[in-house]
Parts: sequence; structure tokens; C-alpha cells
Amino acid sequence: MRKFVAGEIDICDASRTIKQEEIDKAKANGIDYVELEIANDGISVVVNKDNTWAETITVAELNKIWAKDSKVKTWNEVNPKWPAEPIKLYGPGTDSGTFEFFTEAINKKAKESRTDYTPSEDDNVLVQGIAGDKDAMGYFGFAYYEENTDKLKVLKIDAGKGAIEPTFDTIKDKSYAPLSRPLFIYVNKAKMDQPQVKAFIQYYIDNAATLSKEVGYVPLDNYDAVKEKIK
Repeated sequence: MRKFVAGEIDICDASRTIKQEEIDKAKANGIDYVELEIANDGISVVVNKDNTWAETITVAELNKIWAKDSKVKTWNEVNPKWPAEPIKLYGPGTDSGTFEFFTEAINKKAKESRTDYTPSEDDNVLVQGIAGDKDAMGYFGFAYYEENTDKLKVLKIDAGKGAIEPTFDTIKDKSYAPLSRPLFIYVNKAKMDQPQVKAFIQYYIDNAATLSKEVGYVPLDNYDAVKEKIK
């Protein structure tokens, strides 16, 4: 996004909406853009397969674990029914859009989180860490959970309306709250007249439904509104 608002690249993928400071930088650099929603994702909170105690976790409990000033060290400090075992945390690095979205949804402020966890920008590293540690918990996009259901267990999230598991349908209808999110691409409007950019965007939208599903994201119901926006 830093490169996009500076005019260094023509298209930017994003797992969050553009921030006001980025809008201001784009405007200062003469960059006008279009925001295109291309699929949906659900951030999945996962634990080790051998975790027999946790099935559901509330948003308040997630905040208790991940808050900036959290002192939680063991599972029973989150829920007294859970064992007095150390809780080992894994999550995305601080430059990740997933990190921003999760912290805003759970901690009510983007990028505000405890720092004593194992971070990685590579979700496969997080998968391996959680799969190899009985007391681990972490979070990342639904696609990575879908690829590793044999190694991980996903927790249902209770935001006050009952426990909801992330699935294709609950992410699509946004009932998996508050961790369902839209995915975007941002395109520099001035570059959309270039034949290669125009052709790429057209190809992208024509194939978004099929390819997003193929890699574990959830396609939109239809892409007519996106096509109209491009026109």
C-alpha cells in the first residue's frame, strides 16, 4: 500500500480497507484510485489437534488473551474450566493486514496487541508452530485453516449471538462475526486506460469467483456491481 499511494505500482491487493493516512498520501501524490471488492475471508482462530478443552471462545476471552496489556500466561486464566497449562501464542507480523483487522476487531484498536507471541508473515510457519505445540493458539486467514484441517482445530467464536464456526457459508453471509472481512484490490485510475492493466483487471474479475474459491477464499454472490464500477 505504501508503494501504491506513492504511485510506484498500479494495483495493490489488500485484506483491509485503505486507511485515511493512505488516502491523504495518495491525494498528495495525485493518485486517484478505484476500490474493487473481490472476495471474502474469515480470520480463523486455531489450536492444536490435541487441545481437548477449547471448542468455543468468546470475543471477550480473545481480548483477554490478545490485549496490549494482557498478563494471561495459562489457559485457565482465560477460562477456569481450562487446564493450568501455558498458552503459546502465534500470529501474523505487525505489517500484515490480518494483524490489523484482527486487532481492530478484537482489541478495538488496529495494531494494538501484546507482543510476547511468535510472529511470522508466512502463515505456513504459523501452521507448523501450532501443529507442533499442544498448548498453542494462533490466527490467520480461513484458506490456511482449510489447507490444514488434518493438523489444526478451529475454534467457534461467540460474539454474543451464539458460537459460530468459520465456514464457506458463515463467512459469505457475515454471520461469522466479527472476524469475517472483505478482500480488495485497489487500482490506479490513471493506469486503467493502459491495455495491459485493463486486460489484467478484466481477467481478474472474470475469474475471481472460480479462483478465490480454489485457494480457500469465499467469492461474492455475483460480480456485476464490480464490473459496473470498472466501467
